[in-house]
Amino acid sequence: MARSQEKFFTTEDIYALPEGIRAELIDGQIYYMAPPSRRHQTLVGRLYQLIANYIDRKGGPCEVYPAPFAVFLNEDDLTYVEPDISVICDPGKLNDKGCSGAPDWIIEIVSPASRRMDYSTKLFKYRSAGVRLYWIVDPDKDRITVWYFATDNTDEFSFKDDVPVNLYEDFTIDFSALDI
Repeated sequence: MARSQEKFFTTEDIYALPEGIRAELIDGQIYYMAPPSRRHQTLVGRLYQLIANYIDRKGGPCEVYPAPFAVFLNEDDLTYVEPDISVICDPGKLNDKGCSGAPDWIIEIVSPASRRMDYSTKLFKYRSAGVRLYWIVDPDKDRITVWYFATDNTDEFSFKDDVPVNLYEDFTIDFSALDI
């Protein structure tokens, strides 16, 4: 008996979704995204502002983008993600569609609908794609988990901590000051 073939989707399918439908594509599978909560969006906005202000003061090639911002992790059209925040330090990866390749730093804000994706599927994809620094900010647990993929280390912080940004030796984010 012949096995049924699994359907694989491409970025073309993502771009063909109806207006207002957000989804990501990982290894040819579509994952629909629920609308974010107000707290989620407040966190994204405040973190983006802090990072953008730091980068503006520091200068250099890095750029920061909040979602929705297209990241094409692989050299194929089977993976398309929209991290909550992406920091890209190689201008050669940026084009009119988004980022082609791994950002240097990705931040995902966990929501009930994204928990498994952020802690498992995306963790694996980001590590294997070459992301240097991955933060999972979990508002329900008041926890920030930081993966340093280059050294294979992990740290955990609370929303009361000052979290070091290892891309820059003089940059930390004081989560207690975010007032979330």
